[in-house]
Amino acid sequence: MNSKPQYFYGIALAGFLGLFTLMMLWPTVLSPATHMPVALMLLITVTPLLLPMRGMLAKKPKSCAWMAYISLGYFIHGAIETYANAGGRLYPALEVVLSLMLFFGATLFVYFSGKTA
Repeated sequence: MNSKPQYFYGIALAGFLGLFTLMMLWPTVLSPATHMPVALMLLITVTPLLLPMRGMLAKKPKSCAWMAYISLGYFIHGAIETYANAGGRLYPALEVVLSLMLFFGATLFVYFSGKTA
């Protein structure tokens, strides 16, 4: 059995769990939003991660591919927020790193778990 897909799945899973935790804690505990309700912020930031979560946890390549696509939105948000917000760059930079872990881990998991002839 090839261990490469499992290695990349571990990276993707770490990125997913970290991003999910960050998106849950950022608008609630770390830096609560004052201009929007917290429930709406959680709905906007966490729901996209929940859609392919079940398939990703079951190691389904199709769900991992969708998770890679979804992570790009988090990368864009983190990059823009890091650039625009000079006062607090830690959380957006962490969002960028975790979304890249999720993207590359999920993409390489799908690539290496494909059928070999």
